[in-house]
Amino acid sequence: MTVTASPTIPTTHDARTRTLLGGLVAGVAVFAVVSFAQVFTRAGFDLTRFPLSSLSNGDLGWIQITNFLVTGTLIIIGAIGLRRAFRGTPGGTWAPRLMLVNGIGMFLAGPFVLQGGGGFPVGDPGVPGMTVGTIGHIFAGSFAFFALIAACYVTGRHYARAGERGMALGSRICGTVFLVGDLYSLSGGYAGSLVLAVTALTAMTWMAVVAVVERRR
Repeated sequence: MTVTASPTIPTTHDARTRTLLGGLVAGVAVFAVVSFAQVFTRAGFDLTRFPLSSLSNGDLGWIQITNFLVTGTLIIIGAIGLRRAFRGTPGGTWAPRLMLVNGIGMFLAGPFVLQGGGGFPVGDPGVPGMTVGTIGHIFAGSFAFFALIAACYVTGRHYARAGERGMALGSRICGTVFLVGDLYSLSGGYAGSLVLAVTALTAMTWMAVVAVVERRR
């Protein structure tokens, strides 16, 4: 059976576009590997109680700070690739822009460190009130999260208009999973930080899958 490609999506992408898209794949992989390596090795860290951002505290906090900076940079590069891949298609303008905002938010979340306390790092009693770093991190993280959720939905529209139902459905499901996880975490539900980490990585991984699919065109 002969499959005819949708006229709304380019059938091939040039080498530069494929290279740039690789940034999105690499960014998600770096963030997941570096973050979870610390989850299982940093003394006193409990993902059911502390968000991944708390890893930026302590003597080894520079690792997670660097992780945010590198991940943000790679996602920005990937967003440029996505713009080239989606150019001229429905959803082709806003999906890359939203991923660009996500990358910038991730990058800015690095230098703005979420304050510690509550038992992590070990021996850190924390400080009363909210620090400037915490406020900056919350703002940067919120922009990054909402942009990623929106990017999933807009990417779903892109693929739906192109007749690629599986990709459209996957985009919408992953966006919804993260949206629900984010709202659950904000509600103060049990193990909210764990739920947030898992659902955020679900959406991030899906956008990496999108990049892989586009790289193969």
